[in-house]
Amino acid sequence: MSERVAAIDCGTNSIRLLIADLVDGQLIEVDRRMTIVRLGQGVDATGAFAPEALTRVFKAADDFAAVVESLGVDRLRFVATSAARDVSNRDEFLTGIEARLGVRPEIISGTEEAELSFRGATTALDLPAPYLVADIGGGSTELVLGDANGVLAAESLDIGSVRLTERHVTTDPTSPAELAAITRDVDALLDGTTVPLAQARALIGVAGTATTVAAVALGLPQYDRTAVHHAHLSADQLHQATTWLTTSTRTDRTAVQSIHPGRVDVIGAGAVILQRLFNRLALDELVISEQDILDGVALSLA
Repeated sequence: MSERVAAIDCGTNSIRLLIADLVDGQLIEVDRRMTIVRLGQGVDATGAFAPEALTRVFKAADDFAAVVESLGVDRLRFVATSAARDVSNRDEFLTGIEARLGVRPEIISGTEEAELSFRGATTALDLPAPYLVADIGGGSTELVLGDANGVLAAESLDIGSVRLTERHVTTDPTSPAELAAITRDVDALLDGTTVPLAQARALIGVAGTATTVAAVALGLPQYDRTAVHHAHLSADQLHQATTWLTTSTRTDRTAVQSIHPGRVDVIGAGAVILQRLFNRLALDELVISEQDILDGVALSLA
């Protein structure tokens, strides 16, 4: 017996929908889509959602509601992450989403976000354990170490591509001083993480930052989810992609069709997070997974 479920993940930069049939605890994908809404615009400075950001996310929610209705979903779970945890006008967001989709968003903790990302990312992967899953979002980065039995350690760090870009970047291209400031922020939080990074025998990068870096590293003429999923990037490939993303101009990045327009301004800071994390691990490669928290949320409905 199968059941059709929908999972929506609303982060700092994007909102994403997965509709899948649950058959014997496994997901059979029906539809997957993403919209850049930049919900976290200005949140680091103001502590509130900008009116234009709420307009964007509500428009995306209307579009998702139409898809959910047309495909006949039995159950829907909506989770919101970093950007929604501490804002002063959170209720406006929650009420607006509930009015459009019929469910009230769950504002999940960083720990639960990490666990859901881990569950989604590690499905159908055969890697030496323990493995470290890194979910680099717009407002936060979730690190989770685990093995086939589940999570061993997890933490949410307040570093993300949007947060660091808004905090430090004012020039185009990013200046060496701005890049150094981003790097200092990343290193400071990685220095203090409670996750024992040295134990990791594999690193799995998930979500938009990691998949975009992979697309650039692989030289894809346009984004190809099949080519990115389970790609293995060497240390040199990661370094070259990060170097280009952090030194190129906005015009240069816009011309690369494998970079979503909504990530053009923030992907450099996200790449720094991924690179600085990789540098701390005694590993030869980075593995990319297109399955992440969205898949974990859908599986949680089993």
